[in-house]
Amino acid sequence: MNYTKLSLDDVLTKLEKELTPKRYQHSLGTAEWSKKLAQLHGLNEDKAYIAGLLHDCAKCYPEEKLRHIVNDILHLDPSEFISSKTLHAPASAYIAEKEYGVEDKEILSSIRWHTIGKKNMTTFEKIIFIADKVETRTRDKDFLGEARELLETKDGLDKAIIISYKETIKSLVERDLKICIDTIEIYNSLEDSINVN
Repeated sequence: MNYTKLSLDDVLTKLEKELTPKRYQHSLGTAEWSKKLAQLHGLNEDKAYIAGLLHDCAKCYPEEKLRHIVNDILHLDPSEFISSKTLHAPASAYIAEKEYGVEDKEILSSIRWHTIGKKNMTTFEKIIFIADKVETRTRDKDFLGEARELLETKDGLDKAIIISYKETIKSLVERDLKICIDTIEIYNSLEDSINVN
């Protein structure tokens, strides 16, 4: 089933034009890992591939355009965007719908939340979230290596995501950058869920 109004070849052509070469490779890598993880968890591989492919479709837009989409079109809570690096996620969901013709709500939601995540993510949302962090085309082979190993197991998804959050929080602290309150709350809720199991 096709999840966009464009053919896959047209999606790839459009993405390649709108992204930097490295970001395009990252998108391909995220799509590959999304498909692989969807297969492992018994979810729709084609759907996961498209979500992974389009997760950064607005990433290379100028910040002014991203802010316009987030503030003036989507009217989102500014507290989520204490770092401009998170603007592209909801903007990409918007562009995936408007320019690529994606109607599937789960794809759009997974794109929307792939940067900071959210509490009670679905398995599909978790797959796109972590695939973005661990893909091997552009991500450091050693970075999140432990998470990649965990992802090979059926019950490793949440544990891999916790490792990702730890690395993100550590990186933000080391660079003297603010941490979104949602990030802390999501991390705590994941820790609680793992400690219960």
